[in-house]
Amino acid sequence: MISFNIKQIETFLLVATFGRFRKAAERLNTTQPAVSTRIAGLEKALGAKLFERHSSTVKLTAEGQRLLPSAQRVLHVAERLQLMASSLAETSETTRVLRLGVAETIVHTWLPDFLKELQASHPLVDTDLVVDATTTLRSELMSNRLDLAVLMGPVLEYSIENVEMPSFPLVWVCSPRLELPDRSKLTLNDLMRFPIISYPRTTRPYSELYRKLTSEFEEMPRIFPASSLAASITMTLNGIGIASLPKEVIRDYTASGKLRIVECEWHPSDLQFTASYSAEPSNPLAAQAAKLAATVALAYAARADKTE
Repeated sequence: MISFNIKQIETFLLVATFGRFRKAAERLNTTQPAVSTRIAGLEKALGAKLFERHSSTVKLTAEGQRLLPSAQRVLHVAERLQLMASSLAETSETTRVLRLGVAETIVHTWLPDFLKELQASHPLVDTDLVVDATTTLRSELMSNRLDLAVLMGPVLEYSIENVEMPSFPLVWVCSPRLELPDRSKLTLNDLMRFPIISYPRTTRPYSELYRKLTSEFEEMPRIFPASSLAASITMTLNGIGIASLPKEVIRDYTASGKLRIVECEWHPSDLQFTASYSAEPSNPLAAQAAKLAATVALAYAARADKTE
């Protein structure tokens, strides 16, 4: 009688994808010997050699190639069963934890609405919240230390599902105390007379700004990368320079006159966010939370548009 389990099938698919036992072990949060044991057990159960072993990589044999589509179907069915079981478990007394990571922009916008909706729809779910930079959130998600990350995405990994979120337009903003040229729309050269307050060096907005400035100017203007939005806003309020910030985040400051929006011929691209979670192994709670986050974010964006 042939006997194998879903863990062996899942491990087989990951090894086939990565071509390395070590990489599969990292994704499964287990050891390389454990991966080897699962593959050996599956090969014994099927009576076929599935991989050709080389010095540091492995390659599917002809038998392994034939098994691949069937293994994918089996895992898909197992994930659907797990999702169904998770839905049924919603009525149980078991409390679960959602490990949620978000970029700071989300904290300043629709995160409170999301947490309220999550509590209402999943009263037995506790949330462990981490606020950090996108690079850190991506690393934590790939290491399975986060279930769901709302970050500047998408995360381009085969095992990661990305749910698109509404974008956040970036605007130039400064303290009214800064003496700017008296024009309705400034040039980039006008702005470069002042220090530029930007996102951290490892982010997409900083990279885009840096490429633009190095292509336009022989002498690089001063850029102050800030590790948090709160720090960027504080520096801008104090008149240290001109910042590129999400319009929605600084809405109250511009409405009160503490900051002013500066119209310029060029500004960085909108911030694009995704709610990203690992689909391998399946995580139904993270998938449900990602869809809820998209719904909440869209509602928030619609309300913001009405106040324009």
